[in-house]
Amino acid sequence: MSEVRIVAESRTEFGKGAARRIRRDKKVPAVLYGHGTEPRHISLPGHELMLALKTANVLLTLDINGSDELALPRDVQRDPIRGYLEHVDLVVVTRGEKVTVDIPIHVTGEPAPDTLVNLDLTALSVEAEATHIPTGIDVSVDGLGGGDQVHAKDVTLPSGVTLVTDPDALVVAISAAPTAEQLEAELAEAEAEVGIVHEVSDEEQAAQAAAGDEAAAGSAEGSDAGEKAES
Repeated sequence: MSEVRIVAESRTEFGKGAARRIRRDKKVPAVLYGHGTEPRHISLPGHELMLALKTANVLLTLDINGSDELALPRDVQRDPIRGYLEHVDLVVVTRGEKVTVDIPIHVTGEPAPDTLVNLDLTALSVEAEATHIPTGIDVSVDGLGGGDQVHAKDVTLPSGVTLVTDPDALVVAISAAPTAEQLEAELAEAEAEVGIVHEVSDEEQAAQAAAGDEAAAGSAEGSDAGEKAES
């Protein structure tokens, strides 16, 4: 598990105007709560926090006025267009405490040839000790064939980690890859539904004409054979 130490600053100004001023100083407004304490309003250095949050469920050691607090990110708000951090909610945790978190799933291995991997769940909800939260859970599809499935209960979890997600929840399903003919048929059907009509190229017209001539010639030969038989 990743643990990052960040120096935080207490803040006493609130509201949109104060938040904008904090962000102009390249900091991020945050709220720290939990364990029956009153919410504490702090600001965090934007660049350091952004790097820390690249790791899922990162454990933060916050230095607040010389006192350390352990915290986990609970809600991260980003600007929908530019993507910069706007606000972060943090929950206080203690060493040895069990917490419920969502752990991202990483698919590993190669399935059987001509198959597709369909990932139904991107994360598993688990219970783990606050300072030993795994950064990800590997799910192997090595050698699996069409029709094979992996459910939550089939996933091997690290020691000390307990599954919270429904054990029967589907995580990964392996299906047979569609053939070229199936893809062409699906594309033609989709185009027909939206009214797309393709112009016939000169080559296709020539091929169709040649096919028609061959069919006509075959019909004529059959007719001649029949007349000779009658005579």
